[in-house]
Amino acid sequence: MEAVNGLEKEVNSKKMKVLCLHGFRTSGSFLRKQISKWDSSIFQDFHLDFPDGIFPASGKSDVEGIHPPPYFEWFQFNMDFTEYTNLEACILHLCEYMTKNGPFDGMLGFSQGATLSALLIGYQAKEKILKDHPPIKFLVSISGSKFRDPRICDIAYKDPIKVKSVHFIGDKDWLRQPSEELAAAFDSPLILRHPQGHTVPRLDEITVKQLSEWTASILKRSIIYDASGVETWKTEANNANIKQEVVADPKSMEATET
Repeated sequence: MEAVNGLEKEVNSKKMKVLCLHGFRTSGSFLRKQISKWDSSIFQDFHLDFPDGIFPASGKSDVEGIHPPPYFEWFQFNMDFTEYTNLEACILHLCEYMTKNGPFDGMLGFSQGATLSALLIGYQAKEKILKDHPPIKFLVSISGSKFRDPRICDIAYKDPIKVKSVHFIGDKDWLRQPSEELAAAFDSPLILRHPQGHTVPRLDEITVKQLSEWTASILKRSIIYDASGVETWKTEANNANIKQEVVADPKSMEATET
């Protein structure tokens, strides 16, 4: 009984980790600044990690004069977004980062970062990558899109991605349609629309409530991985009646608005 109580305290105290990937030619600190516009209560029970992209920006950043350098990019691409340079190196880098600094429970990304986050989740679901990392459980996508190379699509988006996801789609976003297509690649996505463009939007009271309820639903079914790799599911009906089950580890383009 004492062991169960101790486990309960650990479940309640340990924050879920979220890997947050910034947009093209910006930085982790800029995405942190963008997300800081949101009500702080939304992610108060989560630990947000904001790494910089693997490659220094190879051209002018849209946030010059708004946020200080340096700026980074995750990979490079052609105008049609059908050919990609350094994508495999980027994926390898992120897999190593997640294994070393995780495990991560979820991912959040803006534009190129959201597109990349969704790809990693789709690839993991097909056991192409992150075979020794616990399954990613949720995604927050802001102005994300799908890759267009059929060789990628036929793997990452072949079947609906059964991960809880929320997708921010702007009415004036030049990536509005690609964002719709990415949302459709997920099973039962929550779509939060806003009247702004290609940016991390400021949230009105209704959207704050919707996003807060969404994150709360994740916490109620949180999965905690301890140091030995044991997975503990916390499924609670209320604070007085909590059922816990321990199972084996299942190895298996950008905004300028501030």
